[in-house]
Amino acid sequence: MIRIKPLHILMLPLALSAGFMASCSSEDTGTALESAEPDTATSSESMAAPDLLPHQQMAKDFLRELIEIDTTHSTGNTTNAAEAMAAHLIAAGFPEEDVLVLGPVENKGNLVVRYRGRTVGRKPLLLLAHIDVVEADPADWTLDPFTFTEQDGYYYGRGTTDDKDEAAIHIANLIRLKREGFQPDRDIIVALTADEEGGSDNGVAWLLENHRELIDAEYALNEGGSAMIRDGKHIANGVQASEKVYQTFTLEVTNPGGHSSLPVKDNAIYRLADALVRIRAYDFPVVLNEVTRIFFERYADLEEGDLAAAMRGIIQDPPDPAAVAYLSRTPFYNSRMRTTCVATQLEAGHAENALPQRAQATVNCRVLPGESVAVVENTLETVIGDVQVTITPVQDATPSPPSPLTPEILGAIESVTGEMWPGVPVIPMMSTGATDGLFLRNAGIPVYGVAGLFADIADNRAHGQNERIVIKSYFEGQEFLYRLMKRLSISDEK
Repeated sequence: MIRIKPLHILMLPLALSAGFMASCSSEDTGTALESAEPDTATSSESMAAPDLLPHQQMAKDFLRELIEIDTTHSTGNTTNAAEAMAAHLIAAGFPEEDVLVLGPVENKGNLVVRYRGRTVGRKPLLLLAHIDVVEADPADWTLDPFTFTEQDGYYYGRGTTDDKDEAAIHIANLIRLKREGFQPDRDIIVALTADEEGGSDNGVAWLLENHRELIDAEYALNEGGSAMIRDGKHIANGVQASEKVYQTFTLEVTNPGGHSSLPVKDNAIYRLADALVRIRAYDFPVVLNEVTRIFFERYADLEEGDLAAAMRGIIQDPPDPAAVAYLSRTPFYNSRMRTTCVATQLEAGHAENALPQRAQATVNCRVLPGESVAVVENTLETVIGDVQVTITPVQDATPSPPSPLTPEILGAIESVTGEMWPGVPVIPMMSTGATDGLFLRNAGIPVYGVAGLFADIADNRAHGQNERIVIKSYFEGQEFLYRLMKRLSISDEK
């Protein structure tokens, strides 16, 4: 439940950092992508990069600034990050009334900026990115997670891929558009928000409930896509058009207990363990929707041999059982075919010399869009088959409908992808994780996860150690989002 408190609006400083001033010292009139070779320095001492274009330097400087502001839930402050980006926008000439930092509590601020377009009746385009990040223990990292580090062709730091990269890019691209004098046929809104990774003050939910007019849009671009590199080759630009429903259950067994020297078969831990083993052995049925069917159909063209054959077999009606068995062995594909439930936490017993009086497990489910969470709960009860194992939802699920794959959206993404990476297909995807897109979809605002930020499919470090982004991919993604933003916001760019 989002806590609603009085609106907190913060006055913003007008000063710019020296690095940003340097990045704006010359006019940027080019639109062609010019990526630099990576700087292999292992520290972040120099802000200057003579082979970066001004808008690229801005994107680098803003990413550095965001990485080095702690925005974790436990010790961080998203307001500080929101204010920092707001200051750059105001210094670049955005009216103060169009640059707002606001939120329900002082340390959970959100930035909402509006780039004014011509009044032609088109609803705004919303660009969304969250500026909170998951926790990062420096002891677990080789590098300091809250120091922006440029090393061996990568930018390192917590948030470089989730999701401060897109936040920095959006702000740099808005300033680039303003300097170019670009006039869109609709307003362009950028919202940098809090508590996407967890916490009680989710910025998107709060803004929709309290200030929907600030972020109301025809549709939104968000994180959640997956642009993939394999063996050094760009293979696909994924577009997230739907996502699974996040639902956690608590399984619990209680027992009178007793002395451990007098064991009995009816042990709370054993009974719970039996229930978890049954869940492990159960597979939910395969159910494809519009998005996942197109995903397997297009992805099959990128593969060969048994894998390609299995992907073509899975889209048959009914699906080929051999294809189901083949794809089920790979978590990436299995999770896109069916609802999944998995044990993630255990807690039991109260003393080493006593029979357990309670055993508890957490089971996290990712439910296919359109499937009933209540049916999933009933299925777990049936699979476990033990009335002494209680199943309790931890929270109310928040399902969201898939976003329609309209020609306007998909065509624009395919067009820009073709310009920048000829021959690379655009593949609609369903996220197995969750994003803030679900709040917008439930509010009637379609959301498309796409960024053009290509990464090796075997090197996903989001939420993990030594999070990093390929420098070349970062600036290519910046150019991709710049072109896509223009394509979607002016009629003659379609």
